[in-house]
Amino acid sequence: MPLTLEGAAMPTPDLFEQESNALERAMAARDNPALSGPQLREALGDLVDHFERLMRDSRRLIRRSDREERELNVLNEELHRLASQLEFKAKHDSLTGAYNRGAIFERATVHLNRGALALVVLDIDFFKSINDSYGHPSGDAVICEVVNRLRSAVTSEADIGRVGGEEFSILLPGMSFQAALRQAERMRQAIACQPFDCLPGRMVTASFGVSWTAEHGAFGDAYARADEALFEAKRGGRNQVCAARAVGR
Repeated sequence: MPLTLEGAAMPTPDLFEQESNALERAMAARDNPALSGPQLREALGDLVDHFERLMRDSRRLIRRSDREERELNVLNEELHRLASQLEFKAKHDSLTGAYNRGAIFERATVHLNRGALALVVLDIDFFKSINDSYGHPSGDAVICEVVNRLRSAVTSEADIGRVGGEEFSILLPGMSFQAALRQAERMRQAIACQPFDCLPGRMVTASFGVSWTAEHGAFGDAYARADEALFEAKRGGRNQVCAARAVGR
């Protein structure tokens, strides 16, 4: 119950006071045998007027409520859309749409908690010279095309991540070491098989390292072994796949 400035309690206002009074007058008229026909019609007319006003107000409130509900639904959908966008941006590389470094490492840990994991790491060969010769926009186009070709070469279960400028990691959960080596070779061929439209007359290649880790293994160790194999591929002439020491097979 609201209080006045002096602290005294005030009665709660009755939103339907006028309608209640009209109803009481109509009931009193109904129960009064001494009233004439015109008096009864007057009491009934008063009640009808208040009832019609109440109906108009109710319809107006319902329309307003429906409109506000629609607006709230639109706002709610927009909030969900923005939340989804923020979640996507937090986990994906803005240039390619592949997973970013943090997300790919997180997913690798999840995969290893469920089973074995094959890991492929790759690095675009001589990427600095591409940027220097053709400019950074062309370099960005090469990176996007590499990701597109990787997507066309891997299975649907694979996770592709961009972990550095021209460095990528591909997670192959549940795949054997030999199958992962064959998968990496398909990736290598997908990149090197034909020129990139953004680099007329120049081929693009990549070097690959592959590791395999049993369930509950450490992803840091898996990554270190795959990275070591990648450097072996680069030292061996690039554009090739090298296998890391396997653990727990």
